[in-house]
Amino acid sequence: MTYNELKRQKQLILLDCISGSTAYNLNVAGSDVDRKGVFMMPQKQLYGFNRQEQLANDTNDEVYFEIGRFLELLTKNNPNILELLSTPKEFITRRHPLMDLIKPEDFLSKLCLDTFAGYAQTQVRKARGLNKKINKPQGAERKSVLDFCFVVYNNGSVPLKEWLREMNYTQEECGLINLDHFRDVYLLYHQSQLSNGFFRGIVSGPDADDVQLSPVPKGIVNIAVMNFNKDGYSVYCREYREYREWEEKRNEARYQSTLSHGKSYDAKNMMHTFRLLNMAGEIAQHGQVIVKRPDRGFLLSIRNGQFEFNELMLMIDEKMEEIKELYRNCALPERPDVQIAEQLLVEIREKFYLG
Repeated sequence: MTYNELKRQKQLILLDCISGSTAYNLNVAGSDVDRKGVFMMPQKQLYGFNRQEQLANDTNDEVYFEIGRFLELLTKNNPNILELLSTPKEFITRRHPLMDLIKPEDFLSKLCLDTFAGYAQTQVRKARGLNKKINKPQGAERKSVLDFCFVVYNNGSVPLKEWLREMNYTQEECGLINLDHFRDVYLLYHQSQLSNGFFRGIVSGPDADDVQLSPVPKGIVNIAVMNFNKDGYSVYCREYREYREWEEKRNEARYQSTLSHGKSYDAKNMMHTFRLLNMAGEIAQHGQVIVKRPDRGFLLSIRNGQFEFNELMLMIDEKMEEIKELYRNCALPERPDVQIAEQLLVEIREKFYLG
């Protein structure tokens, strides 16, 4: 079964809801309208190989979960699934009576601390990463090994490139050998010291990822001592690669929106971080998933960039401690009862297929 086939067989759709920012009461001008729902596989396909656990349109803003997968994710307290089950009536466009058998309160548990607050923490890590990328952009030209080499010079150290310019040397004219007992430290020689033959150079080329050694005749005294900051180069390479991958994949419109409020964080991401944290606390306090947000004003103020990044980080740390305390003292079970979910699945399938 495909997404298009499901939409043509509406009798298979058990639940169809408007979701996302509209259901959260957080939509603004230009917000997309997302949909989520639950469906039942045709009986013959359920028994065969062509089973589908999830169907979505091309843009992935309409997603439908097969009832078995839906209940399985409920037992894991998946935030998207619990929100879908708790969608306010005004955003439900289709609901089969069999869905009344599935009640959110039968699935809420202390696992929500890990799923809601844990997912929020994941978003925080992304926010920190974005903050770092915005405030520490990588230059267009990639640095080389030579940029991380330094020479002992005049009772201090200078960058290798600067030393080479001052000495009127090129790296290709130089040779290195290891200095025993000193990690990533080398003795450096120059071509002018040889009566015949050539040194290999400090690196093999612009794309080299390490320095290279040369054979040095006995009796020649080094003209310099050089250190290659190999650890620093490795960190730089990783950050450069991650930055370029992020730059290639980022949503440009959303990125420009982030820059526009001048706070160097993804405001939409941060808004949803606080939404998830607040929902996690409400589950522990009130035993329900409140999808339509009563804290719209506060959440939109975050989206509008009215807080500094570090201010939000402090608020998140404080809120996490409050939420942990709520879960320590709440009456929710440790985990949902999987057997109850399985019995529900069997009952719903039997009643649906029998008509």
